Amino acid sequence: MPLSKTLLRSFLFVLSFCFFSVVSVAQHTEGAPQTVDGPLTSTKAPAMDNESVMKMAKAGLGDDLIIETINTQPGHYATDADALVALKGAGVSDRVITAMINKGRRQLTNVAERPIELSDVNEIGVYYKDHSGKWTAIEPEIVHIKSGGFIKSTVTHGIIKEDRNGHLNGRESKLALQCPIEVLIYVPEGVAANEYDFLRFRINSDNREFRVLTGGVFHSTGGADRDEVKFNPVKTAPHTYQFTVDKDTGGGEYGILPPGTGNVTNGGKIYTFAIVE
Repeated sequence: MPLSKTLLRSFLFVLSFCFFSVVSVAQHTEGAPQTVDGPLTSTKAPAMDNESVMKMAKAGLGDDLIIETINTQPGHYATDADALVALKGAGVSDRVITAMINKGRRQLTNVAERPIELSDVNEIGVYYKDHSGKWTAIEPEIVHIKSGGFIKSTVTHGIIKEDRNGHLNGRESKLALQCPIEVLIYVPEGVAANEYDFLRFRINSDNREFRVLTGGVFHSTGGADRDEVKFNPVKTAPHTYQFTVDKDTGGGEYGILPPGTGNVTNGGKIYTFAIVE
């Protein structure tokens, strides 16, 4: 039975309405944000390494940008002798290499297993931890060391050992500290902290003096008139040693003497401080 014109028109109207409704919905949702079922996952940037730094240097990026990247991005860097040679060969500057070394030294633990921050330590020297927990450099003074006066010489296994006398101007150092004192020594390449001497000074009217054994033997207990103080530095990072000066050490004027310090004609340096009780 043929459809009437009225019914046909109604059918076409309904069909057209459905078509335009579908198009409208599609256009409305096309640019809408889509929801994702389940937890979102983020892509973690890979940790930087020596190869990353060398690529950045070869690409011509400036030192400041490379150092900022080292300081802010996770990374693990090799800084042994061979690695340092490779870095220099790739055109990496000393500033950038120092930043790589410091990155590996920042989060360490001391003897008490407490986290410490070593980013303040960036050059060879002796440091103490201040009240805020920051490593602060101990300023050195000029010292002259000579053989003579109370000299004593012995020969053991072919090694000549001598008592040598050190002399510093002035009765007092500028730095006064209270025990316990946390001390850090950042040593040069190839040197260990037990090659340093921890010394108690003898106070005169206008100077400080000490006597120390030299000639290949460190921290000898022989000789009651020597001024060495026993200490036990512990290595906590490359070039880095730490020890604590406790109350049993006693008050007075003290110094930490690096190995190979000069003689009477060539003044060397000693890191000095006072212990106040």
